Amino acid sequence: MDDKLKIEKNKLNLEMNKVKELINLKKNEDAIKTAIKNCVFTLPGEKFFNAQFGSPIRDTLFNLVDDATASVVADTIKNTIQLYETRVSNVSVEVDSRPDLNAFGVTIFYDIIGDLSSAQAISFILEATR
Repeated sequence: MDDKLKIEKNKLNLEMNKVKELINLKKNEDAIKTAIKNCVFTLPGEKFFNAQFGSPIRDTLFNLVDDATASVVADTIKNTIQLYETRVSNVSVEVDSRPDLNAFGVTIFYDIIGDLSSAQAISFILEATR
């Protein structure tokens, strides 16, 4: 296997099908989690043929890390998910400001439409990088 493919595979957390030697597709909950992360981390204008897609979340990461900014981050993430990810409902976002780390801890809770199992959650850290 090519070293570059190994790096990209690990970066995206993909799994290989050992029989066919192809990358496995993400399905169901994993596909929706990846789509939600893409909605949050993609800047408007980055996606070809859909310049409006994405979230302006990076603009807020260089503001003061406090509860007021955390509220803006939570509203921005929630609005972005509700606008672009139609497979989920009951979206709620909790953002904890971490001024000592100059970062925000984000947890997104949601239900998958048509799936009666328990609510899903995604957690990650948002921090400004240079």
